[in-house]
Amino acid sequence: MMNRREFLAATALTAASTTLWAQTPMSSEWGGPILDIHSHLRQGLDDNIKHMDGCGVTKAVLLTRVANMEQLKAVLAKYPKRFIWSASADITKPDAVEVLTKAVKDGAQGFGELKFHVEADGPELQRMYALAAELKVPILVHFQEVPHFEGEGVWSTGFKRFAAMLKKYPKTKFIGHADAFWANVSADYAEQESYPSGPIKRGGVTDKLLGDYPNLFGDLSANSGNNALSRDAEFTTDFLARHQNKLIFGSDCSCQDGHGAGTSQNNNPPAARMRGKCVARETLTVLKRHTKPNVFRKLTWENGHKLFKIKA
Repeated sequence: MMNRREFLAATALTAASTTLWAQTPMSSEWGGPILDIHSHLRQGLDDNIKHMDGCGVTKAVLLTRVANMEQLKAVLAKYPKRFIWSASADITKPDAVEVLTKAVKDGAQGFGELKFHVEADGPELQRMYALAAELKVPILVHFQEVPHFEGEGVWSTGFKRFAAMLKKYPKTKFIGHADAFWANVSADYAEQESYPSGPIKRGGVTDKLLGDYPNLFGDLSANSGNNALSRDAEFTTDFLARHQNKLIFGSDCSCQDGHGAGTSQNNNPPAARMRGKCVARETLTVLKRHTKPNVFRKLTWENGHKLFKIKA
């Protein structure tokens, strides 16, 4: 029989093994580790991990409002090797620069998601572009020209004018995200709907900006990213190959378990195609189908590490 000392030693070893398992990047069903650069901080302490483990994500960037710092600290304390974080605050307030500067000093490795009812080239966001360059962190912006439901409004409008910002702030690392960013991959987009369908017309604003400006990157997350990748198979294969150093996997998924359980896209009626599905899993499947293994690894691991300066 096991004596008390042996029992305590065995118990400690089991606890240590369990902790190590939770902190160590797991072997992935996707053929390698996966970094998700667009994961919103969830309510429960273990809810982010539950989703990640369910869809095969190894590490994630938690997009966190500064007001939720205590909740973030608890998650980071329990899972220090599974997350880094990016900070967001109300950029319309006078103290936004001070608040976000402190966040970077406290460990934030980026700004975002910045989603506010302002123009993409307006003074509020331009202050943030300048600050991101000064602090040498990437900035993730939500571009949306068409409301999803009555009363929602629009966010960071005027994407078709965004080349001027890329020129004005060449040291800023911009990460484009959401409806207007991804709908503009097609040259015929005219802000008529959130998620256009059908073949993509070459020469779209997003495609051109990614090719012309080294400081612009694309966040492949959400229904918006998945929709753009799912419209035109021939275009997608070519697009991912051409911009393989500029595109980064993200989920922006609200399902509970990495398999589509719970509410997903519930507040986004135009994205009904994703209800009951895990956005992360759907997008990883598309990326796997349209890329070679070395490109898939860039999109899902290497590019994000470089941009957010994550230690290997």
